[in-house]
Amino acid sequence: MDPQWRSLFEHEFGQPYMQELYAYLKREAENGKTIFPPADLWFNAFLMTPMPAIKVVIVGQDPYHAPGQAHGLSFSVPRGVSLPPSLKNIYKELFDAGHGPLAGDLTPWAREGVLLLNASLTVEQGLPGSHAKKGWLTFTNRCLRAINEQCEQIVFLSWGKFAHGVCSEINTQRHRVIKTSHPSPLGASKSGADFDAFLGSGCFAQANQQLRDWGREPVNWHAVH
Repeated sequence: MDPQWRSLFEHEFGQPYMQELYAYLKREAENGKTIFPPADLWFNAFLMTPMPAIKVVIVGQDPYHAPGQAHGLSFSVPRGVSLPPSLKNIYKELFDAGHGPLAGDLTPWAREGVLLLNASLTVEQGLPGSHAKKGWLTFTNRCLRAINEQCEQIVFLSWGKFAHGVCSEINTQRHRVIKTSHPSPLGASKSGADFDAFLGSGCFAQANQQLRDWGREPVNWHAVH
């Protein structure tokens, strides 16, 4: 883990809320609860994308809660796993219709500088939101605060009401927040007073144009082929 993430983690792991979260997760596992993703992948997003390398942040809410899907990157599934509905819409927005089959593993994005961060880093099998109030939101909010304060010229792709709230404290004098609806089938075509519908938003192109305007290298979104 890069020094900036490591320094933050060392500080937060010593806090009572993280010690309580760890004790809770340990009890749940000892009681036979199945937790996703596997423990060695809880912090995968941070390991894949060092803080100094971040260009874009995409905030999800929960890991996938069905077997074999979650691997520590928001909206991503391991290679060979069927695409979840939200990811299908992400690809629909990104790629031309008629594009060949695509893998759901977004690791290439993470290596391009896209922090694929879920607000909760774990979930109980079959129970979305089950760990949201156990301490993870405090931890990931502090990670986002560190990005906000320590980094420059980051694009935040804020998809859906939950992400809008999470990104509400981002300093838009230093960074750019692009708000749309959530890519899920229920929200992908809906717009609001201060955000566009996800489908047709051009959010990926907007992100890259903003990076170019700042003189930063754009993200190769097509790296997931």
